[in-house]
Amino acid sequence: MTKRRSKGAYMISAVAEMYGIHPQTLRLYEREGLLKPSRTEGNTRLYTDEDLQRLEFILSLARDLGVNISGIAIILQMRERMEEMQRQIQDFVMYIQEEVLSRATAAADPSRGAIVPVRRSIAQPVLPIRKK
Repeated sequence: MTKRRSKGAYMISAVAEMYGIHPQTLRLYEREGLLKPSRTEGNTRLYTDEDLQRLEFILSLARDLGVNISGIAIILQMRERMEEMQRQIQDFVMYIQEEVLSRATAAADPSRGAIVPVRRSIAQPVLPIRKK
């Protein structure tokens, strides 16, 4: 369903024509919080490529799956939460990998990872005490 050709910002009339929808539908999606186009100083809506990608997802839910506006809002919210959780998991995995690597390096050189400096001394045998 990709109908975008170039990068940039698109006015509401161009977006409505590209996707075969009425501009009021785009205004409704914005009012419901599904889309958040940027605005010019003259308050004209400008849709970015990211906005168009989100619109394509919204339209596929509405047209192909018959999801209503409330359902679309819930799906988008869940999708954003899942993306945030994926970012958190990736950050956690990177942290664990770094920690494992640093601990493995420290284990290879015991003096590097020690909290208290380790001094290796050679044990000397204790001579038994002789009774006279």
